[in-house]
Amino acid sequence: MIRYALFSLRDIALGLAFVLAVNTSVFANYYIPSESMMPTLLVGDSVVVSKFPYGYSRYSMLGGPPLFDGRIFEQPVTRGDIVVFKHPCDNSTDLIKRIVGVPGDVIETRMGGLLINGATVPVMHTASALASVAPMGHQREVRESIPDGPSYLTLDLIDGGPGDNRGPFVVPTGQYFAMGDNRDNSSDSRWPKASGVGFVPAENIVGRAEFILWSWSGQSDWTDPTTWPDALRFGRTFTSLR
Repeated sequence: MIRYALFSLRDIALGLAFVLAVNTSVFANYYIPSESMMPTLLVGDSVVVSKFPYGYSRYSMLGGPPLFDGRIFEQPVTRGDIVVFKHPCDNSTDLIKRIVGVPGDVIETRMGGLLINGATVPVMHTASALASVAPMGHQREVRESIPDGPSYLTLDLIDGGPGDNRGPFVVPTGQYFAMGDNRDNSSDSRWPKASGVGFVPAENIVGRAEFILWSWSGQSDWTDPTTWPDALRFGRTFTSLR
């Protein structure tokens, strides 16, 4: 009986060690709590993030233990990647944004448009308007295409918003410039870390967002299982973020 119990404890310990190893070195799952990445990501999306594409830092590990500085096996982030990173202000809060500027880039916004190294990023205005959560109202969708990078939808609420004319910012060595796709409802690198995010140190990057695992609208009663199917956004399951 005692021997069986010891074997069971060993199996449990090995299982926990395996889960910890995977979560530390390969993949992790993050829940989207805010609207800053709409329409790409919605509140209630569960996102799978891979940790190996950019190498590893202390923040790739659970709890961020100070085992080493910088990154090992480091690979650069590509413009347009959606990444999870630790807020530079406290090095603990998880944020998810799109990287639009890499080291050496000059980033600015003018009349809501994004400029990289003096060139306006091409956009295509869509015919639709997306209803956001109150009080944001209806927002204009714009398809933005980073040169040699991805094409994705962004949202614009108002002309002349506080983030529509910012910069220019020169991205320092070893740091990145991050923005939310919901341009008028995102605290990001357009503001210094005291009031926004500022530049994102490479060390603070946890990993790259790969796909939406599942999505939950929250419009259900947990005590009533008959309401659960309506809250699941089945159409977003396994949606690629690359």
